[in-house]
Parts: sequence; structure tokens; C-alpha cells
Amino acid sequence: MKREQKDIIVNNLVEQLKENTHFYLTDASELDAAATSLLRRKCFESKIKMLVVKNTLLKRALEQSEYEVEELYDVLKGSTAIMFTETGNAPAKLIKEFRKKFEKPILKGAYVEESIYLGDDQLESLVNVKSREELIGDLIGLLQSPIKTVMSQLQSGGNTLTGVLKTLADK
Repeated sequence: MKREQKDIIVNNLVEQLKENTHFYLTDASELDAAATSLLRRKCFESKIKMLVVKNTLLKRALEQSEYEVEELYDVLKGSTAIMFTETGNAPAKLIKEFRKKFEKPILKGAYVEESIYLGDDQLESLVNVKSREELIGDLIGLLQSPIKTVMSQLQSGGNTLTGVLKTLADK
């Protein structure tokens, strides 16, 4: 591959890193063609962009990006596929579901919510990372809870007060 082609690939990877706030590094080697096709289809359905890249080009792209991910350089060995996503836990859920039928992909590392995760043993932790939308939903639920409690107490108190006033009026 010529130097110009490598530079184009590196620049494209840098752009992808800028556009997506989370990425996963996986090893999907040794999957047969049908399994690889199925994995790519599932990635597409989950709005995850998966690319198989050369480790040296990916390392150059990571060095040029604004992320501080030097810890991930050690996992850039063997076959590497990078998964770009906007939702932090989507690839982890996809990998976990996919591995019910297949042995791979294996998680090498991930950059999610400005944190670095190394190794396949971190997969369960990544599945449990809440997305921005889930956190906003939890926050709204917590904020609404006291208001709902006050409203229900006022409504039940109003019924009691009405009953007392009606009883007094009858007498």
C-alpha cells in the first residue's frame, strides 16, 4: 500500500473518531463468512459502524485524535476490528448477544464515556454502562417522584377534607 493511501485511511479514521464519541476494539478473526456477515448486519441494525483496520494505521489515527488512549496501544495486536457508536453500551450488548452462538468477537478494549476499558472481562461492565438517554430518563424520574408524592397527598387530603366538611354540613 502506498503512503498516500495510508494517509487517506488514517485521515478517514481520525474523522470517524471525531464523529463518534465511543469506540470498541475487538477481535473478530476466525469467524466464517456467514458469521461475519451476520455480525456486520447486526452492527448495521444497531447503528454501529464496524471496520477491520491495520493496527499500525489505527495507532497513527489514535495518536492524531484528541483522545488520550495510550493504554489501548498495547491491545493493537493480531486482527482488530473497530466499532464506532454514539451509544456507549450498544456494542457491548451486541457482542454479548452474538457470543451466545459464536465464540467471537472478543473485546480487546473500549473507549466509552471518556473511560478506557481493557480486556474481555470488562464486557459485563460495559453492558451495564447507561447511555445518555437512559441517564436523562432516570434523572427525570427522580425529579418527578417528589412532585407526584406531593400531588397524591394533596388529592387524598382533599378527599378527606371534603368528607369532613360534608359531615359537618349534614349535622
